[in-house]
Amino acid sequence: MPVLSSVSPRSKARQRPFQPNRRNRYNLTSTRSGFLVYCRLLHFLAAAAAIAAPALAQQATVSFSKDVKPILEARCVKCHGASMQLGKLDLRTRESAVKGGDKGPAFTPGKPDESQLYRKVAGLEKPLMPMDGKLSPAEVDIIRSWIAAGAPWEGAIGADAARDTGKAALEDYRIPDEARSYWAFQKPVKAPVPKSGQAGWDAHPVDAFIARAHQARGLKAAPPASRETLLRRAYLDLTGLPPTLEQAREFLADTSADAWPRLIDRLLDSPHYGERWGRHWLDVARYADSNGYEHDFDRPNAWRYRDYVIRAFNSDIPYNRFLEEQLAGDEMEEVTHDRLIATGFLRNYAKVGFREKDNPQFRFEYLDDMIATVGRGLLGLTVQCARCHNHKFDPIGQKDYYKLQASLFGYVEYDHPLVPPAEAQAYQEAVKSIEERTKPLKDQIKSLEQPYRDRILVEKYRKWPEHIQKAVFTPEAERTPGMVLLANQIIRTTNVTPAEIDRVISPGDAAVRNALLARIKEIEKGRPKPIPVAMGITDGDYRFTPDGAGDEPAPGKGVKREAIEGSYICDGTKPYTPPPSYFLHGGDMHSKGSLMKPGFVSVVDDGSVPAEIPPAHRRTSGRRLALARWLGSPNHPLTARVIVNRVWHHHFGRGIVTTLDNFGKIGEKPTHPELLDWLAVEFMEKGWSIKKLHKLLMTSRTYQMSSQFDDRDNQLRDAENLYWWRFRPQRLEAEIVRDSILAVSGALNAAMFGPAVFPELPGEVLASMDKGIWRRQSDGHDVWRRSVYVYRKRGLPLPFFEVFDLPDQNVSCGRRNVSTVPTQALTLMNNQWVLNQSRRFADRIGTEAPSGADAQVDLAYRLALARPPSAEEKRVALAFLSRNTLADFAHVMLNLNEFVYLR
Repeated sequence: MPVLSSVSPRSKARQRPFQPNRRNRYNLTSTRSGFLVYCRLLHFLAAAAAIAAPALAQQATVSFSKDVKPILEARCVKCHGASMQLGKLDLRTRESAVKGGDKGPAFTPGKPDESQLYRKVAGLEKPLMPMDGKLSPAEVDIIRSWIAAGAPWEGAIGADAARDTGKAALEDYRIPDEARSYWAFQKPVKAPVPKSGQAGWDAHPVDAFIARAHQARGLKAAPPASRETLLRRAYLDLTGLPPTLEQAREFLADTSADAWPRLIDRLLDSPHYGERWGRHWLDVARYADSNGYEHDFDRPNAWRYRDYVIRAFNSDIPYNRFLEEQLAGDEMEEVTHDRLIATGFLRNYAKVGFREKDNPQFRFEYLDDMIATVGRGLLGLTVQCARCHNHKFDPIGQKDYYKLQASLFGYVEYDHPLVPPAEAQAYQEAVKSIEERTKPLKDQIKSLEQPYRDRILVEKYRKWPEHIQKAVFTPEAERTPGMVLLANQIIRTTNVTPAEIDRVISPGDAAVRNALLARIKEIEKGRPKPIPVAMGITDGDYRFTPDGAGDEPAPGKGVKREAIEGSYICDGTKPYTPPPSYFLHGGDMHSKGSLMKPGFVSVVDDGSVPAEIPPAHRRTSGRRLALARWLGSPNHPLTARVIVNRVWHHHFGRGIVTTLDNFGKIGEKPTHPELLDWLAVEFMEKGWSIKKLHKLLMTSRTYQMSSQFDDRDNQLRDAENLYWWRFRPQRLEAEIVRDSILAVSGALNAAMFGPAVFPELPGEVLASMDKGIWRRQSDGHDVWRRSVYVYRKRGLPLPFFEVFDLPDQNVSCGRRNVSTVPTQALTLMNNQWVLNQSRRFADRIGTEAPSGADAQVDLAYRLALARPPSAEEKRVALAFLSRNTLADFAHVMLNLNEFVYLR
């Protein structure tokens, strides 16, 4: 909540007069010892005065023109002067500085400790100023002494002649020639496949590159894994489910030379493949079923995007087209329902969704999220770091950021109808008719309730301290900058609920309102059944966005419209014109620089793709389509590398570039750069097919190596297994742990697609949720679907998922964190859902192996681990079963380390 008082405890203490004879104070002259203390105090004060004398002398001799003005001109007015006023602060004149900006006055004459200018240059408040580097201690002392002396000021600061030069210097960025030579900014080249001379390692291109690295470092490759291990590895890797008994028998009985590649083909054809690999992409797309933030509103149609992704992976849509559909599905030559649904990719950002029009800065945060997702997720670059200044490490100018923003700036949120145009039009007309008939009745109710609402608001405002009340009740046009900040914060966070109105409304007005509500209810009976829609985006003009939650006009909210002519969506009768997008100095929406044209990241742009490709229907700009075509160009040095590296990471547990989202200079360098480039070019030459890439990687000996091999010399030379001398074991993701439990217990509901399911939550967890939704569904068949279909609530992640390192659902995630913490073991041991599934697993074992404990142990291992138990494992299991129940044994199997790892 807002600060309740502007007077700090320390300043209150300073206001108390000194009272030496009070009972709770020392009476310094009442005793001999007190007299001595008194004398020592006088001596200390005299010494302190002597020490302070030079400082006071300096304060008296500080010259504005000689000392202060040069600092302000050199370090301050380029951001708070003629060319721009970041935070609406202008430091060119004393009057404008005292008037201040968004955060209030720059200084209070005579009070440096209460002045923002001094506190920020001294580092006492954040952000530290100036932004381009802190002042020297001597310069900070000059500012403090000048303010303490009353801040005398002669004339104005800054020359208008320098304005354009200063703006150009801030906006323009020249890429150093040597920066373009960095490996990631060079187009990948398909080098000749090397020859290692090692038996069996030159037949496959991946193995040849890996073997050469082994030779160079004196590493010995692990032997092949057992067929049982490879079987489980492939199933979990491609479908996220363990093999069934029948699937295992079929593969193990097939001794033909092509048994392994044919298994891979079967798994790639499985519908479960899209569920597994679609989930990886949903992490990149920061997919969720709710908005996040305080209100965490439900997104009732978000699941259609999730289903689109699953279908896209199952269909093996070329990756460059997959990107095009998500960035510009509504701008492609052939627009299908799936392509409209795909545009949900850009709309997946976390969103406040309340009083958006009161807070226009939210839109710039959503645009920043889009740029960060495109940058990290598709380009492998942290482009978002150039929002407020040129990138500190990579050759990405702030202008590159705002060119990308201009490419996306025309977006508006739009629910695309998924029915024929005539049906959609009829539905919209019927809804419009209902709303036109109910609007006058709703307006009457609002007018009826308004006096009660106003009275309640005044009562709430009266509970605040006097200075806050003064800010709220002062007319908007007469408020000082400080009052504006206070009033906006209070007015925009103070609401009146219907229940509060119900408690004070008169019986007569309540009766009138009830009659109006009854008429509305009767009219609403004629509202048509909703048509299916896709949560997506298109181009439009955000300045005409329809009112959303909390956007209703109210006194003091100060909502202003930026444009008076236009429409939210362009109907194509005239060519669409995007709203203007500007270079924002310091990332401040109020500090507009040059009008921006769309474009791309210069250091990786060869100019072969135009920045706009206007579609024939004229309803959109074609800027997003151009962005997608640029990303999918075979000349692009990053797009293919980034996705190939992601796929490699998911198969091998670590990327060739470890930092999947950052190929820039502070990211990790590739361990096998020629292999990465060879794969990237091969990927493009094979039609950007991810399924072909899977098969290429999985048919290598590198993928089929054992994870259990160890070698002392290898450990000394490559302890982290950076060069893949053995397979890297991988902890299963949260969703796959849950899916595997359901699969082995026999409870898995394999139904695909559709609205999300809501696994049962403990009462205390539900009690912690006060916004958004979590439907109460009983633990049973309907909710035992694959985890990709579980409701993704940003404000309340499923606790089971969170324990096993569910990523932050608000931002794009390429690589999940993998932890090993006690709560994971405790969850598998004590979670009621896990215990219930253990009992189901035990029932299945007992039913399918009724002959006795020996057969039951064998079956449990084959179901859970896709292999028979060793002799020692069987002995221990039988001994355990002689003292415990089958349910206890089944529970132990689900707690095995091997069960939650891909080996």
